[in-house]
Amino acid sequence: MSFPKKVENLLKTIYGEEFSSTYKDEIIKLVDGWKEKKWSETAPLSEKNVYLITYGDIIKEEGEPTLKTLNKFINEYAADEITDVHLLPMFPYTSDDGFSVVDYREIHPELGDWSDIERFSSDYRLMFDFVANHMSKSSKWFQGYLKGEAEYVNYFTSKEDGFDASNVVRPRTSPLFHEYEGGKTAWTTFSEDQVDVNFKHFPALLEMTDILLNYANRGGTSIRLDAIGFMWKESGTTCIHLPQTHAIIQLWREILEELKLNTLLITETNVPHKENISYFGDGNNEAHMVYQFSLPPLVLHTLTTHDASKLTGWAKSIEKVSDSATYFNFLASHDGIGMRPTEGILTEDERSSLAKKVLSNGGRVSYKSNPDGTESPYELNINYMDALINKDEDTSEDMQVQKMLAAHSVLFSVMGVPAVYYHSLLGSENDYEGLESSGINRRINRQKFQYDEVVADLETSTRRQKVFTGLKRLIRTRQQETAFSPFASQSIVDLGKQVFSLIRRNEETDDTVLFVMNASNKLIDVELPFGGQDLWSGNSVERTVELVPYQFMWIKK
Repeated sequence: MSFPKKVENLLKTIYGEEFSSTYKDEIIKLVDGWKEKKWSETAPLSEKNVYLITYGDIIKEEGEPTLKTLNKFINEYAADEITDVHLLPMFPYTSDDGFSVVDYREIHPELGDWSDIERFSSDYRLMFDFVANHMSKSSKWFQGYLKGEAEYVNYFTSKEDGFDASNVVRPRTSPLFHEYEGGKTAWTTFSEDQVDVNFKHFPALLEMTDILLNYANRGGTSIRLDAIGFMWKESGTTCIHLPQTHAIIQLWREILEELKLNTLLITETNVPHKENISYFGDGNNEAHMVYQFSLPPLVLHTLTTHDASKLTGWAKSIEKVSDSATYFNFLASHDGIGMRPTEGILTEDERSSLAKKVLSNGGRVSYKSNPDGTESPYELNINYMDALINKDEDTSEDMQVQKMLAAHSVLFSVMGVPAVYYHSLLGSENDYEGLESSGINRRINRQKFQYDEVVADLETSTRRQKVFTGLKRLIRTRQQETAFSPFASQSIVDLGKQVFSLIRRNEETDDTVLFVMNASNKLIDVELPFGGQDLWSGNSVERTVELVPYQFMWIKK
């Protein structure tokens, strides 16, 4: 099928009876204009790709744009390990640490400008954050909406009589609609300052598509679609994961493939697993990667209870998607540890136990509103290493570090592409000062540093040093093995509830690696399916092995 015909079919799915042939003409005209720009090639994903999740201003130096400082830090301390850098929203904003964007086309002046992005992209592949679902109430678009300017009068969704919002799924307890100056109302999924864009209005979709292509052209080899599941609203529905939303992502993929092959779309939908993987579409027509949101809470549950049964059972359901789509795996991020992805996997008692542990370890729990008016835990807000600690057991720093490395050995073994949050890489702790001064739960894991201080810490803090060097060594080891290709096969090996184990195999290279991890704090004996060389220790391994607490092995056949 020709590209124009694919565009037309997708626009018909999106707009139904409202579709106009001018919509297709406008999209084709936009794409033709972008075809005249210079486009750089992007290499496909491999086992070497490892993402660093970070804000553009996490490390500061006096008088320097923070993007330049971050680029320098990675070049000096992690250039051999990090290939891709996920820059969380780098645009002017008014709240939510960047996720309330004022202008999608400008770089926040504290971070630098587009020339700093271009320099950064010459050293690393970059993931840009596209906060397409909503934007700041201070934006030109929304201010135009409030003033009744013709260009923006339909860019947002006002409260209408007869619209049935009773089934709307919410990630927040704040009102669904807010009233603004002049009595105008607008749909606000996340907060009063974050106003949802109305994609039913075709000019809004066209403008957002142009912004997406601008990102891809200016160094974005990956585009993260933030909170994408909420972007279409229909009366009487849940207003999440609607068919029109999927069709918009498919349209964007078609356009990107027409312009710049191997530019990746990553969907961020913090929801139960089955809903999450629906964004793969047919495996070749929608997201290139979806966030593996079930992994962080399940690894935490496993290493808290010393029981890998739930992780093993869930992992058995993870299969290869296609040769062009895979999973975006992570344990920690700028947000908390999502609890909705454990629905149907962990029991309510198990979920409650994790929440209680997080509170005991100094963290916080955020809640969401349910359609029946009740509230339930939405996410756990805590530094991931602090979340892992069992206070009565993991009493030594060495044990805590080993547990952190064990958790990440799972991250680096499972099918997909791994992403490491900057506080995990740096072995950080809960930031109580940031939490208390802001009153924002997520700030507990968003601390920022002065360049000289963090460099000195990596030399003097044993916790930081051990985690930093250990994770970098894990990454380097993984990157040498084609069995860890994002598209290599995965089979789960059930070796008992205290062990999580799997086999990764690259059929093209006939490269096979067995992963085994002791999830308990006890010495255990394990009968393996085969022996070989442990890539982590360099030792030869027989079929029967003794594993110390939280020990892991990568055994190459």
